[in-house]
Amino acid sequence: MSTTGTLTASPEELDGFSASVARAYFPHDLAIRAQAAGPAELRAVDLGPIRLARIGWGSEVAVESDHPGAWAVNVPRSGVLEARVGGRHVLSLDGQATVCPPDQPTRMTRWSADCSIVGMRVDRDYLADEVSALVGMHVDRLPAQLDLRTGGGRTWMALLTSIGAEALVSPELARDPRVSRRLAGTLSAAFVTACFPEEPMQGEIRPRIVSRVVAAMEEDPARDWTASDLARTAGVGIRRLQQGFRHYLGSTPTQELTSIRLRRVHADLLAGNADSVTEAAYRWGFTHLGRFAAAYKNHYGVTPSHTLRCT
Repeated sequence: MSTTGTLTASPEELDGFSASVARAYFPHDLAIRAQAAGPAELRAVDLGPIRLARIGWGSEVAVESDHPGAWAVNVPRSGVLEARVGGRHVLSLDGQATVCPPDQPTRMTRWSADCSIVGMRVDRDYLADEVSALVGMHVDRLPAQLDLRTGGGRTWMALLTSIGAEALVSPELARDPRVSRRLAGTLSAAFVTACFPEEPMQGEIRPRIVSRVVAAMEEDPARDWTASDLARTAGVGIRRLQQGFRHYLGSTPTQELTSIRLRRVHADLLAGNADSVTEAAYRWGFTHLGRFAAAYKNHYGVTPSHTLRCT
């Protein structure tokens, strides 16, 4: 199968099924420990730096993988998932996630026949960047097991379930790189937040951090800025950046970016540098014309078309 889609297999077809799991999720060594209890099933979604998979073997198995180049976050939705992760014994049931580091041998010593997992594969460098940008910490601080029953863990699990289901129903979402990038960013941000629920404050936020981000947005306001992009520019986590903007500017980074874009559109309309409102809006990074028009009128007290007519 491709890296997005659904596959089922009979117990006699587990070798071929295992090869499909390797392509969609991770290469591995499979050992069947007990007679098959039902069919195997694989559902997979490729979102670029993140891949999602729903895997059930239909038999009790042991699975060993080095997880080359990526983290694996495995959530049993039923049954038992027992593993050795970095020399540590991790037993996960529904409501818990086993977090497996990249390029290190991990052995799922017991993957019960009734165990179906939802797995998230995250590219090693991508997650390292996300952890650094969001919370200013090192990816090695990730826990070996994550509680999904409360707080950020529950939020991440809800997103994982809904995004995976929607992408399977509407595969065009995963095929559009603009959409898949957004979905991957949402999942990774929620996961990092769940792993680091209380980001330690490391010193006072300085005005230069805010100034650096504002300067970057002024230089390229039409760029598809994400919260992670802005945090990397500042060299701090997203929460600290937001605190700095609230403290020094009384706004959020997103609000400030919108203001910068509105000023650019307003200047173009006044100077007659655009043939239409739509042209000016798209030029400076607005992609939703309805929200743009409402923000413009709220900011300037008139519609953008009124400004254009007055030139």
